[in-house]
Amino acid sequence: MKASMKTWPAYLLVGCGALLMLAPFYFMFVFATHTRTEIFSQPLPLFFSNSFQANLEILNARLPFWRNVGWSVYVAIASTLLTLFFCSLAGYAFAMFEFRHKQTLFGLVMATMLLPSFMSMIPSFMIMDALGWIDQHRALYIPGAASAFGIFLMRQFALSAIPPELLEAARMDGCGEFSIYWRIVLPLLKPALGTLGLITFISSWNNFIGPLIVMRSADSFTLPLALRSIQSPENTEWGALMAGSAIATVPLLVLFFIFSRQLIAGLTAGAVK
Repeated sequence: MKASMKTWPAYLLVGCGALLMLAPFYFMFVFATHTRTEIFSQPLPLFFSNSFQANLEILNARLPFWRNVGWSVYVAIASTLLTLFFCSLAGYAFAMFEFRHKQTLFGLVMATMLLPSFMSMIPSFMIMDALGWIDQHRALYIPGAASAFGIFLMRQFALSAIPPELLEAARMDGCGEFSIYWRIVLPLLKPALGTLGLITFISSWNNFIGPLIVMRSADSFTLPLALRSIQSPENTEWGALMAGSAIATVPLLVLFFIFSRQLIAGLTAGAVK
């Protein structure tokens, strides 16, 4: 009883913080069901209305909205699959193999995490332009397929989850290196793969700067850039914009509620070797 009396202020503080963080999401969904006039009326609308369908019609009139949704799904899935493949390969190699300049190479990979992202904007555009990838979706998922964070996460988890003796036994049985990776290593890395996959999908889904740099045609925009393109200083349909934002947020909320426990477990599992 005494312990509960001591902890209730902490629970109250956490509950108030949670409500403050959830408030923007609540108002986004509420505003998605109101017209622009109603959103800026006084008092502020606090409950749902019946203008969601009208807002969707405005959105579809100004954008190829569902095509933009499709491109976002495609880019996010492609980015996630490529990142899982290359980062797991590199992390496994750094964790389980000994080769010349291993520590130096790993240090260089980690050093890239210290560079501010804006420093790569101009070089990225120049490289994509030289490759002829401007307005091509491959420019959104191929350059970041081997991320430093993903390699680090895979390496740390592999060090704690993969017994070297198991790999030696597989080699003695005549198993090839890629077969060991595919049949033994990947199943053992599942918690970390799930965590990295979720982080990568969310990051790719929300990516705005990347499409802004390389995409040109509205038919090829991903959702963040498409929604930004309908904003203007004088004639922004905020109800339609909130409706699009709500639709873009729903998949992320579903993924987080389904995989939140796995996300936390994957981030902490490799913390102690």
